[in-house]
Amino acid sequence: MANLKSLAKDTAIYGLSSIVGRFLNYLLVPLYTHVISAENGGYGIVTNLYAYVALLLVLLTFGMETTFFRFANKEGENPDTVFSTTMMVIATLVSVFIATVFGLITPISHWLGYQEHPEYILVMASVVALDALQAIPFSYLRYKNKALKFASLKLLFIALNIGLNLVFFVLLGKTDVFFVFALNLVCTSFITIFFLPELFRIKWCIDLSLLRRMLSYSWPILILGIAGILNQAADKMIFPLIYPNRTEGVVELGVYGACVKVAMIMAMITQAFRYAYEPFVFAQSRDKDKTQTYAIGMKYFLIFTLLAFLCVMAYLPLLKYMVGSDYWDGLRVIPVVMAAEIMMGIYFNLSFWYKLIDKTIYGAWFSIAGCIVLFAVNIIFIPKYSYMACAWGGFAGYGTAMILCYLVGQKKNPINYPMKSMAVYVGITILFFAIMQFVPEHWPAIVRMGINTLLVLAFVGHIIYHDLPLRNLPVIGKYFR
Repeated sequence: MANLKSLAKDTAIYGLSSIVGRFLNYLLVPLYTHVISAENGGYGIVTNLYAYVALLLVLLTFGMETTFFRFANKEGENPDTVFSTTMMVIATLVSVFIATVFGLITPISHWLGYQEHPEYILVMASVVALDALQAIPFSYLRYKNKALKFASLKLLFIALNIGLNLVFFVLLGKTDVFFVFALNLVCTSFITIFFLPELFRIKWCIDLSLLRRMLSYSWPILILGIAGILNQAADKMIFPLIYPNRTEGVVELGVYGACVKVAMIMAMITQAFRYAYEPFVFAQSRDKDKTQTYAIGMKYFLIFTLLAFLCVMAYLPLLKYMVGSDYWDGLRVIPVVMAAEIMMGIYFNLSFWYKLIDKTIYGAWFSIAGCIVLFAVNIIFIPKYSYMACAWGGFAGYGTAMILCYLVGQKKNPINYPMKSMAVYVGITILFFAIMQFVPEHWPAIVRMGINTLLVLAFVGHIIYHDLPLRNLPVIGKYFR
């Protein structure tokens, strides 16, 4: 129980930086979608390039974040040597990447369709290079349980980014999407400065024997990461290439990208849980009751992501104002995208069975299978169904990976998950969501949200009655005993 309390505390801190930070960053979405009209496709460019950034970040970090945790927690390994060796690998990859992009910028910008604006590519390449270099220092903070410093730096980046965007887009009246990328570079560069003390404190060396073992562990995670990020970003990369008209495709992509942002509260919760859960799991890998802890962790993750789903759907009549009104047609993707994110989170929780037995190759196969399904759905249906195909492609891809991971995991390293209890929560969520959809659209928004609020409260009541009695909570629990 003490371990779960520690996990809850760290999740709260990481969650604060992730959820509050993402929420503050979401303030840029209404800014961009009001300043940058849907018709000119500017937000589609932002969505498209950031999708490539996500993929490149996975390639440049080479699966070393999870690998760092695994080897830093191994008996007989020096965590500082693990950190140094990891940083040397990533620094080498980043150097090659930057040299390649700057040396071949003309053919690269033509291939991506930005031949008239190669500066977009150069700036974003610099951003992703710095982000990759920051990845392991951020992981080192998590390893050292320095959650407050981790959260502070994440929030500092967000605050600085928002401030500069408000200055340029509101006070100075800029409308060029180039400033979206340029301001990101400025903020990322500033945050890098705060890691200099850690980087200078470490005795830099590279342990070749350790490196071979780390690479053997990390390359399947890299494949897994590539497949995983393609599940998240491939639709945004290939959409303009598949859509019958590229110009119209960029516009449609902008609508899709803006509305997906509303659904990303699920990604916030998953990320916050991951930041705390990954080092926690590896640290608890030698405990006898670890499987019970993992099963309970899975259940509570599912409960609170389903609650988040219902909250977003309940207050969508209000949340839709996060994006400009000419983007509202894309709001129909939100429940599908959120459901896909829940399955991605479940898959992440399930995935620890192969990480803890050093069989990360399984994760690669599961993610590849999901990625193949996603690509198939997108390629076949985007020309006809536009961005709805993207939403359902992600749903199908994550669902495939989740199911495969569970079925194989129960044979290789079985964990007794409380499936009946979890299925009840899923069933209630589906029922309440269906009721929300049957409330007539022409009713006043306040009435619809009032009905939805009653459904959310009923779900919370079920949680309290069955799985989270108020008497067991700190501070307020004494009033219910």
